[in-house]
Amino acid sequence: MTTPQMPIDAAQAIGQIAVALPGSTAVFRRLKLDYCCGGQISLKQAAADKGLAIEPILIELAALQRSDAAPQFASASELIDHILVRFHDVHRAQLPELIAMAKRVEAVHRDHPETPAGLAALLAEIEGELLEHMQKEEQVLFPMLKSGGNPFVVHPIGMMRSEHVEHGANLDRLAALTRDMTPPAEACTTWRALYAGLRQLADDLVSHIHLENNVLFPQFEAPPADTGCGSGGCACSGE
Repeated sequence: MTTPQMPIDAAQAIGQIAVALPGSTAVFRRLKLDYCCGGQISLKQAAADKGLAIEPILIELAALQRSDAAPQFASASELIDHILVRFHDVHRAQLPELIAMAKRVEAVHRDHPETPAGLAALLAEIEGELLEHMQKEEQVLFPMLKSGGNPFVVHPIGMMRSEHVEHGANLDRLAALTRDMTPPAEACTTWRALYAGLRQLADDLVSHIHLENNVLFPQFEAPPADTGCGSGGCACSGE
């Protein structure tokens, strides 16, 4: 069953929406809606002050909401299509906005002892590695899997599994740099929205890797042969 999403409330403070809904900051920045210093006013009022209709904004924000439901797929091709839309496209949208916010936080709060110095650079590194990884999947591995696979597909799968380990290590670096993505109590709206976005990036990347490692890839990997203990007795029992 799909988890129902709460509707976006136009009466809610725009700053609260920026923190609660990762990705919304990109919408607000494009529309020149001040969610940081002016974040205490309602989204409806912020839009009205700019002469903007509220309904298109609400529709765009609603599209950013994520479902926690575990999807079911009839085929590997359907699963791959889901991965492309739900994760590849989302990562490509997430990272540029997170990098922009990290640069702003690092610049504005450079003298704060908890400022995550180097975060923008780390995110840029993660973006580069992830874009290269996804391109390999889209251009090489996924077409092979959609065509039914072959005996040699285990090699690119092994490479992707190895790179997944590296992505996990990058998430550990992110957590260490940001105190487990916990902003200080006095953090501004941008800082809090940045860390909320980082938490969603981490959650999405873990879910992405899980679907590939534990659902998609095993469909094309031969299970290890069960050779038993052989005719010379069972070595693992000490006999």
